[in-house]
Amino acid sequence: LPSPLPKVRGTHPDCSVILYFQKREVECLEMIRRESQAPPGAPRQEGCRTEWDGVSCWAAVPVGQSRALACPNILHVFKKSKVLIQRNCTESGWSSPSPPYHSACELETLGSSNDTEAKASYFVTMKVLYTCGYSTSLAALFLAIGIFSCFRKLHCTRNSIHIHFFASFILRGTAVFVKDSVLFSDESVDHCTMSTVNCKAAIAFFQYSVLANFYWLLVEGLYLQTLLLLTFTSDRRYIWWYILIGWGVPMATVAVWVLTRLQYDDHGCWDDYTSLYWWVIKAPILLAIFVNFLIFLNVTRMLAQKIRSPDISKNYKQQYMRLTKSTLLLIPLFGVHYVVFALFPEHVGVDARLYFELVLGSYQGFLVALLYCFLNGEVQAEVKRNWGKWQSSMESNVFNLATQDFTA
Repeated sequence: LPSPLPKVRGTHPDCSVILYFQKREVECLEMIRRESQAPPGAPRQEGCRTEWDGVSCWAAVPVGQSRALACPNILHVFKKSKVLIQRNCTESGWSSPSPPYHSACELETLGSSNDTEAKASYFVTMKVLYTCGYSTSLAALFLAIGIFSCFRKLHCTRNSIHIHFFASFILRGTAVFVKDSVLFSDESVDHCTMSTVNCKAAIAFFQYSVLANFYWLLVEGLYLQTLLLLTFTSDRRYIWWYILIGWGVPMATVAVWVLTRLQYDDHGCWDDYTSLYWWVIKAPILLAIFVNFLIFLNVTRMLAQKIRSPDISKNYKQQYMRLTKSTLLLIPLFGVHYVVFALFPEHVGVDARLYFELVLGSYQGFLVALLYCFLNGEVQAEVKRNWGKWQSSMESNVFNLATQDFTA
C-alpha cells in the first residue's frame, strides 16, 4: 500500500478538492490495512470488504446487506451533499453506486478547454509582463546605485539611505525570479502537495524581501521627518538605526514566522496566505504602511509651515522640496493598494491583486530610481560636470597626440 501522504493545505480551490480526496483515501487505506492485519484466530467476516472507489470509502458489510453514504460536501465539485447513494453487497462483490455520483450529487459545470487555455494564456502574459518589469527595474536600480557610488560628491546620508532602498527593490526582484525558478520551473510537480526545503526557503526569502522593501520605505519617511525636525544638523548618527529598522526588523520578523511555521504549521510550501500565521508577516507590513501614512500627514504639515517661514533660506526650501516630492509621492503609491486588499479575504479580487502586486509592482523599482536618481537635479548636475570634464580630458589627449605626430 502507498505510504500516507503528507498533510498539506492549499489556497487554491482545486488544491482543496485534491487534498480532501487524498485525506479520505489515506483514511480508507488505513482501514483496509487494519482489516488485512487481523489476528489469525479472529473470525473472518464473509462479504464485501472495505473499498475506496475514488470518491467515498465503503466500509465492509456481509453479503446481502447494503450501505448508503451521502454525497461528499465539497464546494466547486458537487451541488448536492445530502442525497444518499447506495451500494449492495452481492456474492460477486460491491454493486455499482445507485444512483451514480454524477446524477445524484450533480457535478458543478467544469470549465471548457477554451477556458483552460484562456487562463493559461492569461498567466503566461502576466509572467511576461512582470518579468519585463522586474528586469527593467533591476537594470535601472543597478545603474542608480552605480551613479551614487561613483561620484564622491553624492556620498551623504540621504543617498546612502536611497542606496539601501534601491537594494531592497533589487532583493525583491531577485526573490521573485528565485521563487518562480523553484516553484514553477517543473510543470510535472504537484504544487498542491509540494513541500520541500527549497520551496520553503524561496518563500521565506521572498517574504523577507517584501518586508525589507516596505521597511526601507518607512526609513525614507522617517529620514524625511528627521530632516525637517533637525533642520539639516548632524544626521549621520542615525544611519545605524535606519539600517537596523530597514534590514533588522524584517529579519527578526521572518525568523519568528519561520520558527512558528516549523513548530505549528509546517504544511505545504508555506505559500498559503489563508493560514492564521500569515499575520506574523502581514501585521508588520500594515504597521509600516500605517506609520508611513502618519508621517505623510505630519511631513505635509511641517513642510507647509517651513515653506511659509521667513527664517528659512531659499536654498533650504529647494532642498526640502526636492526630497519631499519624491518621498511624499512614494508613501501613498506603495501602501494604498496593499491596505485596500488587506481589508478583504485572500480569495477576493485575485485578478486585480495579481495585477497590482506583480505587473504594476514590478515597475516600482524603476519609478524609485527615476525619482531619487535620474530626475534628481543634484545628480544631473554632477553627471553633467563629470561628463564635461571627461570630454575636455579626451579633447586634450587627442590634441596632444595630434601635436606629437605633427612635430615628429
